[in-house]
Amino acid sequence: MKRKLPILCLLFILGVLLLAACSDDSNANDDGSGSDDNASSDEPITLTFFNADGEEKTFDDPVAQKITEETGIKLEMDYPVGGNDETVPLMIASGEYPDLIFAKGDIGKLIEAGGVIKLDDMIEEKGENLKAMYGDQLDRLRNSVDDPSIYNVGTYGVEEARWETSGTFQIQLDVLRELGYPEINTLEDFEAAITDYYEMYPEIDGQKTIPLSLLGSDWRWLITVGNPSGFAAGIPDDGQWAIDDETGETTYKFLKPELKEYFKWLNGLNDKGLLDPESFTHTYDTYISKLSSGRVLSIADQSWNIGDADAALVADGKEWRTYAPLPVTLGEEYKSQGLKDYGFAGGWGISISSTSEYQDEAFEFLDWMASEEAQILVNWGIEGENYDVVDGKRVMHEDDRERKNTDADYPKETGVGYYVYPFPQWGNGALDSDGQPITPDSEQDIIDNFNEAEKEVTAEYGIDNWIEWFPEPEELGVSKHGAAANYTIQSGSDLEIIQQKADDLTEQRITQAVLGAPEDFDASWDAMIEELEAMNIEKANEEMTQKTKDTMELWGTN
Repeated sequence: MKRKLPILCLLFILGVLLLAACSDDSNANDDGSGSDDNASSDEPITLTFFNADGEEKTFDDPVAQKITEETGIKLEMDYPVGGNDETVPLMIASGEYPDLIFAKGDIGKLIEAGGVIKLDDMIEEKGENLKAMYGDQLDRLRNSVDDPSIYNVGTYGVEEARWETSGTFQIQLDVLRELGYPEINTLEDFEAAITDYYEMYPEIDGQKTIPLSLLGSDWRWLITVGNPSGFAAGIPDDGQWAIDDETGETTYKFLKPELKEYFKWLNGLNDKGLLDPESFTHTYDTYISKLSSGRVLSIADQSWNIGDADAALVADGKEWRTYAPLPVTLGEEYKSQGLKDYGFAGGWGISISSTSEYQDEAFEFLDWMASEEAQILVNWGIEGENYDVVDGKRVMHEDDRERKNTDADYPKETGVGYYVYPFPQWGNGALDSDGQPITPDSEQDIIDNFNEAEKEVTAEYGIDNWIEWFPEPEELGVSKHGAAANYTIQSGSDLEIIQQKADDLTEQRITQAVLGAPEDFDASWDAMIEELEAMNIEKANEEMTQKTKDTMELWGTN
């Protein structure tokens, strides 16, 4: 027996050590430090996100941190460097996709490649916030009549109040003041105004006055040259198309005789020395620099494209050199479409990739972004930091409101307003469950934020807001087809190929026609029409007409 004692003792000691080890493991797991799985469960999940309209930005501002706190999600954001539009095709070629993708017009390519997943079942099973947000507009997210699946959510507000306009002709406030506050409704009125002022002031601050400047040297040709031609003809913004909203008949807009009339007018302006001779060659920076100097009397541009120039003018005390939007058309028989209500456009949005390891988490994140809590956060910021609740109403801190209206870096630094687009959004006309605006913007805010020159000019015209110059949304009606610019065009289709060729051709030929001699304009235009017909533009018209009709059928608006 004595010989067995050491063995028993040894077994006893080993047992104690084993129990101790198990006890240590148990304690380690309890405090979350002993298991890789448990250790990672408290860490946020990082979702990679490609934003076709993005910029260099880290997800660490105060609003982003709050989003992570509420959702357990961080975003690693990517964007097309240098405006490269080949990012999505390169994704498809490699088969490697980020978790979330905002592809804009390239969504069709991703669908065809199987790069993104259908969201219908997820929306039905656990998309309560998205269903509440979109309501009876949910069908507008569907891809097509042939494939009525939902592949993305977001981008545009479901409700959008029309408190301001953009993309119209704009004229310096000082021109209006010096000319005695004239009515300017037609191209003839517009030309007379800039001509008279130019003759009065051929120089501004020692530099040559520029009556009208455009930016037609890059993709902005579309927004400062192409689009204004349609707006002048009373055509709503459907990209390169003119659409009969009752029949669905769709025409490549540069075939319309009204657009020829517009560009013939622009050609005459150039011949008279009223058009900036560098309108089709200068860079964006040079264009903004010219506007910032205060010597450009008028433009035809989107307000968001000239924000830096507007801020610079105000900062330099040149408020009278900022711009007022005008409802200018070819003639009194046309209606400016500046306040056109396109309804919820659908079409583009954020998709979840087919290769993502976190598809459920990605969807839950997008659904949360559609919640009232998220909408208040991304629009207003953090209570106590960016706004307070006073008498039951949200009131933005004065310094935040000031920065929001004057500091272009405010959204990027604070996150306030930064994560509205292209995520699901209720829109600036929506109210929360307490009946309060879901965004801090209101028409009164816009009016209150007018600079002193704007306030003086609107008072002289007897209006409170510029939109009072424009036909009201109710008069223009709500688009039955949305906006054609958001249609998904099948990659490699005849329609895509023909339109791309047509766009390239019209940009080149119209530029040449505008800059050419007036006596050559008709021949140049007619030659362009012949080239369009030769590339079978009529087939593109037919296919876009069918797509418009299909959209109206899909949405139940036909």
